[in-house]
Amino acid sequence: MAVTPYQERVYTLLQQIPRGKVASYASLSIALQSSPRAVGGALRRNPYAPEVPCHRIICADGAIGGFKGEPQDAPSGINQKMKRELLRDEGVEFDEKGNLIDTARWWNQFRP
Repeated sequence: MAVTPYQERVYTLLQQIPRGKVASYASLSIALQSSPRAVGGALRRNPYAPEVPCHRIICADGAIGGFKGEPQDAPSGINQKMKRELLRDEGVEFDEKGNLIDTARWWNQFRP
């Protein structure tokens, strides 16, 4: 699958997020001088997941956010469950409402 130059930039920065840490759509968009929605669009099309860890991007308010093109509140919840499991395997936990428990897990050191 071909990716755009913008998507390539997004995926390159995603690889900087350490295992067990999360960043927000907003912080990634600032590093890219872009918008959170544009970041979400690129993440939705990530053909390299989970090696390129789009699951490590969550909402700025600590909510787990969407995954694989599904919004956080999608009726099936299948993709959100997968995102939660990927993050749990890295030691990142969310409460029953889908909010980040340990704020020390935030990471924001992107190097463009």
